[in-house]
Amino acid sequence: MDWGTDLWDQYDIIDKHTQSGLELVEKYVKFVKERTEIEQNYAKQLRNLTKKYNPKPGCKEEQECRFSNHQSFLDILNEMNDYAGQRELIAENMMVNICIEITKYLQELKMERKTHLSEAKKSQQSLESTYKQLDSSKKRFEREWREAEKAAQYAEKTDQDINATKADVEKAKQQANMRTHIAEECKNDYAAQLQKYNKEQSQFYFSDMPLIFNKLQDMDERRVRKLAQGYVLFSDTERHVMPIIGRCLEGVTRAGTNVNERNDSIALIEQYKSGFERPGDLDFEDYSQGINRASSDSSLGTLGTPKGPLELLGKNRSKPFWLFSKKSKPTVTEDFGHLPPEQRRKRLQQKLDDIGKELQKEVDQSEALEKMKDVYEKNPQMGDPASLSPQINQTAQNMERLRGELNKYESWLTEAGRRGDSMLRRDTLREDALSDRSHSNNNGSTHEPHSPDGTHSEEGTPDPSQAIYAEFDDDFEEEETEEELVAPIGQCTAMYNFPGASEGTITMQEGEVLSVVEEDKGDGWTRVRRANGNEGYIPTSYVSISLSK
Repeated sequence: MDWGTDLWDQYDIIDKHTQSGLELVEKYVKFVKERTEIEQNYAKQLRNLTKKYNPKPGCKEEQECRFSNHQSFLDILNEMNDYAGQRELIAENMMVNICIEITKYLQELKMERKTHLSEAKKSQQSLESTYKQLDSSKKRFEREWREAEKAAQYAEKTDQDINATKADVEKAKQQANMRTHIAEECKNDYAAQLQKYNKEQSQFYFSDMPLIFNKLQDMDERRVRKLAQGYVLFSDTERHVMPIIGRCLEGVTRAGTNVNERNDSIALIEQYKSGFERPGDLDFEDYSQGINRASSDSSLGTLGTPKGPLELLGKNRSKPFWLFSKKSKPTVTEDFGHLPPEQRRKRLQQKLDDIGKELQKEVDQSEALEKMKDVYEKNPQMGDPASLSPQINQTAQNMERLRGELNKYESWLTEAGRRGDSMLRRDTLREDALSDRSHSNNNGSTHEPHSPDGTHSEEGTPDPSQAIYAEFDDDFEEEETEEELVAPIGQCTAMYNFPGASEGTITMQEGEVLSVVEEDKGDGWTRVRRANGNEGYIPTSYVSISLSK
């Protein structure tokens, strides 16, 4: 069954049907565009949400990331950021593979339909023109035949008239013969035009229009097939990223299972443990005997131990120490003396490590400048050695300043270690005293008070002579004239194929190994490089990354 045979007389229906089909394609493209806008807005809102709840550098929340429940929340934010990237990828693929592709195909269908309808109109006009010629020849034949009949009747009447001359009769007969001849010619012309019209009409209804209708049918079926492919792509586009979305959701689940409440409690202890002992019993002060009020400082307090919790909180040591009382914020000092002993040693050690790293950088830079200066002296055409003097002097000043700070903090750390040892001895004496009092049966007896601010350090004093310099191993390239490529910071292996259709991206195949040039900055993209030097961005969630340590 085809349109040319079964719908030969339904031109208007075919015209409306094909137009309705093209309008449906336009409607579907518009629907997909709105869907992509929803996906893009959803992804944008997800990224803004993760950005809102990500801690800012240096804030209190970032410092709490050492706890597993805080770190897991950050992992969830990262997974949601990757999830947003997948929603953006869905929107991009729908726009490219459905909207743009089908819109281009739709324009081709419109032009094809217009051509077929134009051919149908031309055939129709040609048939109508032939029919007009037929009708004109028919009317002329009718008119001339009537004139011939009138001429014949007039000739017969003249022939029977006794008053008519022979010349009049002859003239009437000639006129009748001429009219008859003209009528015969019109008859023949009418017959020829009728034959021509019938032939063209047959050609029109049995050949031309069926062919055009069948072409329109083929066009419409191709439209339906293309639209069906668009329907399938609508689901396949999202189905293709489902494995990666599943990995994101698995990452969220993994973040939840990685929470360890016991380790969080231990981390809190390590971070805020002061090292102080709990306050001891208050001594009985017998005013009835005229004894001066005993001082809360014992002979053990003369060892120069660091401040205890009462002194750090600004409390009078003759009064009880209340855990839930409002504490005044201590004044921050450079040597971290405002902190409890154990925290102070940790902060001092951390500060020493930071200074050591900065000093190592300055040492490396100084050695590099010296090598560069030596190269300039041997090869003056490469540069002026005197131009490096300001940088060398500045680096030397920085090194001197950092060494001074290093010595200062090392002395403070050594002092904190000595105090920890003295406090350990005082803790031993206090434990002995408490043990003696626990075995005493005399409730009215007095005991020598002990200070409650002892501590025991679990960390040893670092060796001040610890090496902070490292060998400078970089070779200076004397003949280097072009800017070097950024060194890779790791490698990654593609877990999925990526077309790289957008500007700035790079294609990759599953299993391909690439060099990582720049880490993900939180936008879901990682910059990589091939062995041939081509660089571009790829989705972070599409690869397995292994960074160099």
